[in-house]
Amino acid sequence: MKYASIGLVAGGHSGEGCVEVLYNNTLGTVCSDQWDDNDAQVVCRMLGYSGISMAANAYFEMGSGPIWMDNFQCEDHETSFTKCSFNAYGVNNCVHEKDAVVMCNV
Repeated sequence: MKYASIGLVAGGHSGEGCVEVLYNNTLGTVCSDQWDDNDAQVVCRMLGYSGISMAANAYFEMGSGPIWMDNFQCEDHETSFTKCSFNAYGVNNCVHEKDAVVMCNV
């Protein structure tokens, strides 16, 4: 597996924004299909936050790179977003208007 990391971009404050994934040295996004609080909890925990205040889609500025993950599903116990299930990297039927966003508790 190629190295992947996750972060938040385009949020107005620390701990919020569009979920962005760096995979194979290219920044891309996560589709909000199937996106829920469990998924957002895992992302927030990975970034050092205690939890979420909101999980949504298209609340902030949309991403522009590839949509790396679709049908992203976590059970809230995963220690890394790569342990959650999703279509293969880059396999999606999504548009950037449905990019996943999160607001973590800071």
